[in-house]
Amino acid sequence: MGRLFGTDGVRGVANVDLTAELALGLSVAAAHVLAEAGTFEGHRPKAVVGRDPRASGEFLEAAVVAGLASAGVDVLRVGVLPTPAVAYLTGALGADFGVMLSASHNAMPDNGIKFFARGGHKLADELEDRVETVYDQHRTGEPWERPTGAGVGRVRTYDQGFDQYVAHLIGVLPNRLDGLKVVLDEAHGAASRVSPEAFTRAGAEVVTLGAEPDGLNINDGCGSTHLALIKAAVVEHGADFGIAHDGDADRCLAVDASGEEVDGDQILAVLALAMREAGTLRGDTVVGTVMSNLGFKMAMEREGIELVQTAVGDRYVLESMKEHGYALGGEQSGHVIVLDHATTGDGTLTGLMLAARVAATGRTLAELAGVMVRLPQVLVNVPDVDRSRVATSAELRAAVTEAERELGSTGRVLLRPSGTEPLVRVMVEAADIDQAKTVAARLADVVKSALG
Repeated sequence: MGRLFGTDGVRGVANVDLTAELALGLSVAAAHVLAEAGTFEGHRPKAVVGRDPRASGEFLEAAVVAGLASAGVDVLRVGVLPTPAVAYLTGALGADFGVMLSASHNAMPDNGIKFFARGGHKLADELEDRVETVYDQHRTGEPWERPTGAGVGRVRTYDQGFDQYVAHLIGVLPNRLDGLKVVLDEAHGAASRVSPEAFTRAGAEVVTLGAEPDGLNINDGCGSTHLALIKAAVVEHGADFGIAHDGDADRCLAVDASGEEVDGDQILAVLALAMREAGTLRGDTVVGTVMSNLGFKMAMEREGIELVQTAVGDRYVLESMKEHGYALGGEQSGHVIVLDHATTGDGTLTGLMLAARVAATGRTLAELAGVMVRLPQVLVNVPDVDRSRVATSAELRAAVTEAERELGSTGRVLLRPSGTEPLVRVMVEAADIDQAKTVAARLADVVKSALG
């Protein structure tokens, strides 16, 4: 079987790719693997299980809980909460692992399963591989030890998780948000209650959009992947700015008072300067990815902050942060990790910290985000090509060299094979959008001819 785990758990169409049987089997396998890895250390294991509001999450949660309890794991059901809340509670409650059911920003028919190890950290690749192996062994008939009697896991609802997580968010803020008017778009997702409550408790006046999940409307024309709604609302309500989450609220994007988008790179720039001022930006370093806008890199250089770039994916950003002890990292898409307060991207925390900076400085979000000038960035996907030859094609290498010469120091070229599809992504940045489009189109043609 192909690898089930992607860069962010197991995902697919619920009840087609991601079935109840798969959810149950993976949960049993995860319990066995983590026990073998010594996570439980001889005591009765405990797991935190949460989900986003998708209708399919109801039966998938039931399957996960059944699998865990049948493997002798006690389960705390925290209900509908953001992914970072489940990660936080896994650590705060001393659980041996956590399970989140969500497909993040994907459309409603999709769902996913994500496991967190003790402390709320994502499972290492080798543990995910082992979970898959054990699952496949069980699926093909290899028996596993089933506890009986008092050995089976017990299941209880843990309603305190909501207040516990909100209190955590408020507790890490450096200052209150009194005087700010904020529009929040919750994408009819997992933060529909959490985010408005946290901003309100912190002192902000809140206008809420997309906070009426019915199991079917998650990410439907709203949230961080559909910003038109919040852009209009910020202007209409005369708000200071807006914050838009995705379905599981592990990321956020912002909108300034004029309705202009503030992306993840700009948010990172604002927070990096705030944290350096507070003395919490360890090593005066921020971690981004190779897709970080060149304007972000230039701004950080100008401000004397080092930018470390990783492969695309928040897990690679997190790995670099943990390995080197950095405090701040993230992606242009709005995954921002503040490692002193979260073990994964946390959209509500990010939005609150951004708001705290606005409140503390008295400056508008547009002024703060103006620390960097976002250079025009053009992305072209070239399908039906041999992505494996991107690094070895002499014709392609020559074309990229010529393009880089043409763009000079204020431009950049990145060719990246897709990790899941037979296509190559051509990204070009330049000071002028027309030049970026022209160079990107030319390189796309070379990719087709050289790798087609």
